[in-house]
Amino acid sequence: MHKDKRLFQLHAAIDTRVHAIRAEREAWLCGKGCDSCCRRLADIPTLTEAEWQLLLQGLNAMTGAQREDIHLKMAALASTQTRPVVCPMLDETTGACPVYAQRPVACRTYGFYVQRELGLYCSDIESQVNEGMLADVVWGNHDAVDRELAALGTARALTQWWFDAIRDGDIAAAV
Repeated sequence: MHKDKRLFQLHAAIDTRVHAIRAEREAWLCGKGCDSCCRRLADIPTLTEAEWQLLLQGLNAMTGAQREDIHLKMAALASTQTRPVVCPMLDETTGACPVYAQRPVACRTYGFYVQRELGLYCSDIESQVNEGMLADVVWGNHDAVDRELAALGTARALTQWWFDAIRDGDIAAAV
C-alpha cells in the first residue's frame, strides 16, 4: 500500500478515537484555543517522509512572510539545546497552527493517546487522570500508532526536513 494512503488511513483512525473521546466529554481540554502542548514540546518533533510531504503542502500554501518567520524559528531551534521546545509552526500571537490540516501524527494524537511506558503527555490531563476524573476514557494506543508510523519509513527531525527542503528548493521562495 502506498505510504500516503497508509498515512491517511492512520489519520482516519486517529480522528475516530479523538471524536469518540470528545463526544463523551464536551469540555475536553485539548481543542481550539489550547496551545500549551505546542509551547512545551519535549524535543524537536520527528516526522516520517509521508508526514513531511503532507506538511510541506501546508507550508507551501503559506505566505512568504509566514515561511520566513518559521525559517527564523527553525534556525533558532536547530542552534539550541534548550528544552522544552516551542513548535516553530505555532503562531505564538494567536495560538493557532497555520498547518493544522497537515499537522503530523504526534500533534493529532497528543492528549488522546497513551503510550505504555511513557503514559500521557499533557500534565493537565494527567492531573485529571490522577484525580480519577477520566477513569472511563478509552485512550488511543500510541504504541500501535508508532508501529504504523514505522511502516511509513524513517523519521527525521523537523529541522532536518526543513533545511533539506530549503537546500533542495522544495519550499516556495521567500525563505
